[in-house]
Amino acid sequence: MGAAPDGPPLVALPERLDRRLRLGPFASARDALKFLCYAGAGALVAPFTAPDLWLPILAVGFVLSAWRPEGRAIDERCADFLAWKARELLGGRPMTRTRAVAHIRGNFLRIGPGQLVAILRADGAPFAYLPPTELHRRFDLFRTLLREMASSVAFLVGAEPIPATPVLPSRETLSIEAREAQIGYGELVGLLCRRRSQRKVYVALATGGTAPDAVSRLDDRARVLGERLAGLGLRTVRLSGRALRDAGGRFGWTAAPGSA
Repeated sequence: MGAAPDGPPLVALPERLDRRLRLGPFASARDALKFLCYAGAGALVAPFTAPDLWLPILAVGFVLSAWRPEGRAIDERCADFLAWKARELLGGRPMTRTRAVAHIRGNFLRIGPGQLVAILRADGAPFAYLPPTELHRRFDLFRTLLREMASSVAFLVGAEPIPATPVLPSRETLSIEAREAQIGYGELVGLLCRRRSQRKVYVALATGGTAPDAVSRLDDRARVLGERLAGLGLRTVRLSGRALRDAGGRFGWTAAPGSA
């Protein structure tokens, strides 16, 4: 620990303890041992075939042992692919999510026998530049919110391109020069918005639909959740219609034909 001449104290972080120890051109001793196995296999095959065959085997073994694109060797990727194909041929179930059929009724989904789901969409909020006290307060509020919520809740976090329409200049009667500048500015804004994303959080609340007051209880839970998220600085929207159908598709609930 030290201190800068005109700044806060500096703390030097130690080196990582879990990093791999390299052995020459190989990422680890295991890779070096694998290269020796390839070399030994080539030496055993060479007397029974052409003697020059040992050199290509040695070169291939060195490449497979020393080159690890994206952290994994090529032979390891091939072994994983063959294992996956073997499980598929032996009758393994595909890793696909079963999609349930949902019926849209106003601002909630009816899934299966008596299951009602309401979905809220919340926009992200910039927290990086908030004071530490405010960050601590919002963290405590969100932790309390999670503890008080029932188990029948699901979160889905994603990112969407920023819409360019709200930030584009209004179309007014302008001169030819100003209109050309406006078109160029609009193209620049559209490009910037496509290259940047905004956070979208979907919250699904579910409840049993057999009770007479199931719809009202679900509406109350959605209203309270929206108010609590608004206290965190998040703008929430209760989805309905087409927006509800699209959000349900994100969770894996396909809207039934004929539902709005």
